[in-house]
Amino acid sequence: MTEIARSTPEETSSSLNSLQRWAKTLQWWPSLAGAVAAGVFAFDLAQGRDLAPVVTASALIYLGAAALQKKSSAWPLFFASLLLGGLGSFLFDLNAAWVLIILGGPLLAYGVVKGGFIRPMSGLPLQTIGMLTFSAAALVALAVEPKVGALLVAVALFTHAAWDVYHHRVDRVVSRSLSEFCFVLDTALGIIILVTIA
Repeated sequence: MTEIARSTPEETSSSLNSLQRWAKTLQWWPSLAGAVAAGVFAFDLAQGRDLAPVVTASALIYLGAAALQKKSSAWPLFFASLLLGGLGSFLFDLNAAWVLIILGGPLLAYGVVKGGFIRPMSGLPLQTIGMLTFSAAALVALAVEPKVGALLVAVALFTHAAWDVYHHRVDRVVSRSLSEFCFVLDTALGIIILVTIA
């Protein structure tokens, strides 16, 4: 007959402590993912203004989540913006910032038809203002001298990082994990741009 190995109370306590440490580490996954994504986006960065599509994608994700009225839609919108921004840029020879701005139109129309444009103010109305403002900053950054454009993209990223902090604090529009991820991504990319143009 086989004997079943029994754990001592100390071994059980040690295993439980290890699991608790891993759980505490895993609660920071959005920040870790944001830092990794910043490294990927900044890899082989030629000009800081090349990150203008990140500014428009950030605004598009918030606009889309507000239009759909589902915080849980933020992560699928993030991945869709990566895919569609890159694909649209490749197929139509447009900067990905333009592609993402164009994609904002149908999302806004859907949100208006769904009746979300009036209330709450923090939803579609505020996100529309955000999309227009961040998109304008990205487009101006692409049109001006590269160093000035890079500085404008960095300012837009830092401003969007503050947007992320606000939405994380009030827990509205997008999931908290997305706002945390986006805060780290925007902040890291803004710093990277400032370092590269210094």
